[in-house]
Amino acid sequence: MNQFLSLLLNGLSLGAIYALIALGFVIIFKASEVVTFMQGSLLLLGAYLIARLSEPIGFWAAAAVGIVGTAAAAVLVERLLISRLRGAPVISLAILTIGVDLIILTEITRRIGSDILNVGQPWGGDAVDIGGVGITTNRALAIIVAGVLIGAFFIAFKFSSWGVAMRAAAEDGEAAALMGIRLGWVSMVAWLVAGVLAAVAGLFATGSPTPGVTPAIWAVALAALPAAILGGLDSTGGALVGGLIIGVATAMAAGYQDQIAFLGRGFGEVVPYVVMVAVLLVRPSGLFGTRDVTRV
Repeated sequence: MNQFLSLLLNGLSLGAIYALIALGFVIIFKASEVVTFMQGSLLLLGAYLIARLSEPIGFWAAAAVGIVGTAAAAVLVERLLISRLRGAPVISLAILTIGVDLIILTEITRRIGSDILNVGQPWGGDAVDIGGVGITTNRALAIIVAGVLIGAFFIAFKFSSWGVAMRAAAEDGEAAALMGIRLGWVSMVAWLVAGVLAAVAGLFATGSPTPGVTPAIWAVALAALPAAILGGLDSTGGALVGGLIIGVATAMAAGYQDQIAFLGRGFGEVVPYVVMVAVLLVRPSGLFGTRDVTRV
């Protein structure tokens, strides 16, 4: 039972990180109908900036610069590329984000080389005890910070002018534009928010028990994409639920690897995709996604 509770708690903490990244996918899709594949490189960029700047200017200042820098990079891509190609086929925009993602990933990989960069979180590798179950302080803080950020987003999404504009744009972009809503502004803010979420996720994804920043951390976003699709690519609440489901499933598969060895030693790495496929076979639009209605 202790092992199960430990895996469950660690799975929820991992799921909180996934939820931050998945929410970025969903926000961009709802605001601009672009399926972005850039969250991995934005996550790596944020973690890289924080790691490089932690020693010369201190962790907290480095975290602020890393988050702002990542958000600025996301806005730059949206302003220079996405906004200029608005109206282009969805597949073309998706491939465009793949290209930009690979460019950023390649450059950061070249700069990191074979090193493992330490982000320098003040809490280091400390652990806390929750109900008799141990968890690293980094992962415990990830749950708290993710909860605060996601809660703040839902409040803004529900009550702010940007949230109302985003919901209107997602419902009917042409009608929203005719009503005076600036779709370009909605899209730009969505990319900015997605960049902030990616940087924060990178901050916690590279902390204990992870050794630090390496190019491999980019793959965290690959597990978050199934979380977004699982919950429903147009559902912000689905991003949270999908992230938690994928996080718990991944932790359980890794923890009980010996019991499921017949499925293969690397089964834990493909669990996010297995869960996604299983759900999509039953609900093609995801758990909370909007179903397309065709009248005949």
